[in-house]
Amino acid sequence: MPDFAEPLARLIQEFKRLPGIGQKSAQRLAFHVLRARREDSDRLIQAIADVKEKLGLCAECNNISDSELCPFCRDEGRDRSTICVVEEPHNILPVETTRQYEGVYYVLHGAISPLRGVGPEQLKIKGLLNRLSSGEVAEIILATNPTVEGEATASYLSRLLKPLGVKVTRIAMGIPVGSDLEFADEVTMSKSLENRREM
Repeated sequence: MPDFAEPLARLIQEFKRLPGIGQKSAQRLAFHVLRARREDSDRLIQAIADVKEKLGLCAECNNISDSELCPFCRDEGRDRSTICVVEEPHNILPVETTRQYEGVYYVLHGAISPLRGVGPEQLKIKGLLNRLSSGEVAEIILATNPTVEGEATASYLSRLLKPLGVKVTRIAMGIPVGSDLEFADEVTMSKSLENRREM
């Protein structure tokens, strides 16, 4: 005998497919939807439908957008001579929260990972090369994740871009502010020493 009525069980199964949601969380979400007023659940349904129907990729940088260009590419005040390259659209937010970066972005939609069968040809690199043809780009900041895949992607892009006469930089990595050296792994400590600066 099933634990839940079929529609509720199906909703739980769908919630479990979301990243970071296990059985208990999926059940809590499903019961929340079940108890919610009809108009609340209708708003959730509409929001999900809108995400699938009204969003696409920016024609210039591959960020998620509800029009041809994303807000960063539409913003005339952004410095177009600097492009920050990230793996995924959600990687833009941490850069933006610093309130220090005023350039534009480029989203690769992944990272090189031979074990997963992802090579450079699966990434959106061609559009980045096309943006360099305008001649206005002076610096490319490689802000891929500090993982094996992110490092491989940054290394590949650096080798590809440097011969084109553009300055290629990599974000610094090291010990997080407020942490203790005792808990730093050897790779993080090595990167911290490598990226040290004069005071």
